[in-house]
Amino acid sequence: MAKADLMDYDKALELFEPVLGFEVHVELNTQTKMFSDAPNPAAAGGDHSEQPNTMITPVDLGLPGSLPVVNEEAVRSSIRLGLALGCSIAPSSRFARKNYFYPDLAKNYQISQYDEPIAFEGEVEIELASGRVIQVPIERAHMEEDAGKLTHVGGATGRIQGAEYSLVDYNRAGVPLVEIVTKMIVGAESDAPEVGKAYVAAIRDIVVALGISEARMERGNLRCDANVSLKRRGSDQLGTRTETKNVNSLRSVERAIRYEIQRQAAILEKGGTIIQETRHWHEDTGVTSAGRPKSDADDYRYFPEPDLLPVEPSAELIEELRATLPEAPAIRRRRLKEVWGFTDLEFQDVVNGGLLTEVEQTVAAGAAPAQARKWWTGELTRIANDRGVEASTLISPLHVSEVVALVENGTLTDRLARQVIEGVIAGEGSPTEVVDSRGLKVVSDDSALIAAIDEALAAQPDVLEKIRDGKVQAAGAVIGAVMKAMKGQADAARVRELVLERAGSAE
Repeated sequence: MAKADLMDYDKALELFEPVLGFEVHVELNTQTKMFSDAPNPAAAGGDHSEQPNTMITPVDLGLPGSLPVVNEEAVRSSIRLGLALGCSIAPSSRFARKNYFYPDLAKNYQISQYDEPIAFEGEVEIELASGRVIQVPIERAHMEEDAGKLTHVGGATGRIQGAEYSLVDYNRAGVPLVEIVTKMIVGAESDAPEVGKAYVAAIRDIVVALGISEARMERGNLRCDANVSLKRRGSDQLGTRTETKNVNSLRSVERAIRYEIQRQAAILEKGGTIIQETRHWHEDTGVTSAGRPKSDADDYRYFPEPDLLPVEPSAELIEELRATLPEAPAIRRRRLKEVWGFTDLEFQDVVNGGLLTEVEQTVAAGAAPAQARKWWTGELTRIANDRGVEASTLISPLHVSEVVALVENGTLTDRLARQVIEGVIAGEGSPTEVVDSRGLKVVSDDSALIAAIDEALAAQPDVLEKIRDGKVQAAGAVIGAVMKAMKGQADAARVRELVLERAGSAE
């Protein structure tokens, strides 16, 4: 659907109430896969860039006679995540076979959990830019395995339609996942897109704090399926939902929800019908497109996995794992705001940008909180917006802290620091390596600065006279000329001192 066919967002909210739901998949960073001893490509920051089909066993390929064995560490991580979500942990949960046929599932079924999940009935608190606090109800969190990856070759879009052939990589098959499913979220109203972004950001922050996943959305460590339906004002009848699959950034979650609200409203107001289906989000065009009709649970023909025993954690184990939990997200936010000394507006800038974890890690690496916030919410957010990506994908907190240190010790000015950041993002190395390779250090040799100042003063005698007459602001013209001559590699404050000093001595 072209954007011209969308209903105005405010008009859509006048006519309909949005109803949301989210399914967030978290890849666990255990050393091995969910049901085999194959290395887990999601461990230790893996980005699934390994050679195809090199991290597999007969279990991952569904070969006859191979049997699954549950990864104990994945179970422990799943319980900790369930507890962090405020869920109850089931005294007994069971794996099930979810049957569907696709080449990236070699067994023709996925081992998941259906009616007996490991965790259920939780709640996550999120805070919006306005200060509005919303409790997102969690229905369940269940364990499962990831599927492989298909690469469609020869088409214009990278999708199966129009492709000449497809390649299958089973490295990701069997990677341990926890799927977090919310209940219906009503009452979000015009904040619905922001609610989606804030909720996924909260899940990301929780799993990072737990240390159970890298939670890098651009790498697929954390993926969101966003369900959207519209209920006409004054009606009790729920609308038909669509499920936008695998949205891979916080910004995209927000945009996809807004788009679906506008798209569905336009169809319904014209008397059309919403099809229950999966949809694909297109980051480049900012639209969703139809995927496949959405299956109900009956279509998957779930039945208990006969090769695996129920998971029955003891009460002692659950309490042991509860004791390892980090502080709750709401408590953490209040603590960090107080410790960092941020105003409400400053702190909200960080939260709204989905950068709380990045700023926290940058501060932990040695940067002052104000400087960490400045670079993440300023220059890095600007670059991210220009590129249509998340700021967190551009550079590591460790490298940002290194840039801050180089500015603080006088090696760089802010202007030079921006150039260093560009170099780091371009893959030229660490900040120190970029400084060395590009020759970006601040010129601290006063003799070189004095030579440039004397040349600038000689070229602007009228400015020299104004400075002598007490019009100190006139020094700006000389400072600008010196900074240009030094290619920005000078401390402007030091240049000003020397300009005033040289102007006085030139009398």
